[in-house]
Amino acid sequence: MSRQSVLSLILTLILLGLGQLGYLTPLRVAIQTALVPLQESISSTAQDLLGQSNLSKNIVTLQSRVSELETTNEKLLIENVQLREMARENEQLHQLLNYTRSNPQFNYQGAEVKGRIIGIDPTNFLYYVYIDVGARDGIAKHMPVVTHRGLVGRVTEVGPNYARVLMLIDPASAVNAVVQNSRATGTVRGTIDTSLIMDRIPQNEQVSPGDIVLTSGLGGNFPSKLVIGQVTEVIQRDQDLFQTARIRPTVDFGKLETVLVITAFEPVDIESEILQQQEK
Repeated sequence: MSRQSVLSLILTLILLGLGQLGYLTPLRVAIQTALVPLQESISSTAQDLLGQSNLSKNIVTLQSRVSELETTNEKLLIENVQLREMARENEQLHQLLNYTRSNPQFNYQGAEVKGRIIGIDPTNFLYYVYIDVGARDGIAKHMPVVTHRGLVGRVTEVGPNYARVLMLIDPASAVNAVVQNSRATGTVRGTIDTSLIMDRIPQNEQVSPGDIVLTSGLGGNFPSKLVIGQVTEVIQRDQDLFQTARIRPTVDFGKLETVLVITAFEPVDIESEILQQQEK
């Protein structure tokens, strides 16, 4: 046995003896007291590490939950938009259905607006819409087009599965019209500012702002009694042969989505109309 081993054994025996006799208690207490802050620090560090680990897990869980909620919200938003569109479409179809029921004297073909042209070419302003029905659906040129609010225009071009509609507000459009109250007649035309003018109204006829203007049916291009609009201003000068009225259309031409093409109607009996005018 080496000298160091002998010394270690003797020191161990001495310490054991001192411990049995209670001489090492103050030293043990002092050492434990000195180690308390270190133990508390170690314990606090361990708690912090455990807390951070739990926090990281909670963050991951929360992020996953937020992602799920965002996905659910997007789905609900899309469904809400779709339901609103369906509700609006159903309302439009319901209004058109009511119109057809109120006017059973016509034959109709429903159509959706698929495109529009509002611009200028070298010779004219253009106010057209394209609809998703054509020759295959029985559509032909010059057929009137309406909504539940009134006259839209007439078909000017037909393809196998589409048709082009010249809107009433186009300057090239013209329709024979009558003022509902006074039965004054004239011609309604489109203007470059998308309003309507009723001209060629006889000077002796009474026309006032607020009067409703309808198609007269004369000429046979349109059926009678289709709503065109309401008089907003009357222009009358003594030196003119005719008076003129500005008309606000009842149709919102910027929001056309669903329309009706009148495929058949009974033309106005011109002779009867002339006799009625003479009787007045």
